[in-house]
Amino acid sequence: MISIIDYGMGNLHSVYNALKTMGFDAVVTSEKEDIYKSKGVILPGVGAFPDCMNNLKKLGLTNVIKEIIFKKPFLGICLGLQLLFKESEEFGPAEGLGIFQGRVRKFPENMKINNEKLKIPHMGWNKISKKSDTPFLKGIPDNTYFYFVHSFYVECDDNLIATTTYYGINFVSSIYWQDTLFACQFHPEKSQKYGLKILENFANIAYGRNIK
Repeated sequence: MISIIDYGMGNLHSVYNALKTMGFDAVVTSEKEDIYKSKGVILPGVGAFPDCMNNLKKLGLTNVIKEIIFKKPFLGICLGLQLLFKESEEFGPAEGLGIFQGRVRKFPENMKINNEKLKIPHMGWNKISKKSDTPFLKGIPDNTYFYFVHSFYVECDDNLIATTTYYGINFVSSIYWQDTLFACQFHPEKSQKYGLKILENFANIAYGRNIK
């Protein structure tokens, strides 16, 4: 099965329903044994960075994530991307999981496109620009649109970057590591056809199947 980590925050059931609709076995869980036994792990997230970290700590899941993250396919979604880094400016500095070096920054005030001030949070459809090849993005054309809802973005080493997106600035919209870890700022479960394709790619990687 694929474990979707339940720590009290996140769009859990939309991810679960998408996987089940495509025929993949999944469970929403906060049980450590479920996570250890799973074929793959998804860390979703919606809410404030410090609250999410506190919930993970209370449930004893921070060490579990650190133990399994490079041992089995892993997908982070939205805040599930940001939590992988060392710290965030949100109500912070707030400590993250520290899986990767990097910092979560707030979008600058007064960003503009064509002299029009941009709203924060960045909410709605925007396109990704591929920077690296990864099997998680197989079948996803460059400049495909995905759905975003966020006020913060990740700054990290270039070797982690899978895609970037422009919203007043170019920001990291997804990362990958060694073809087993993928994390995205956008919401694949809300991004229709191509969002479902990313979830399908992840699930096939988790089950050791060929990606079509």
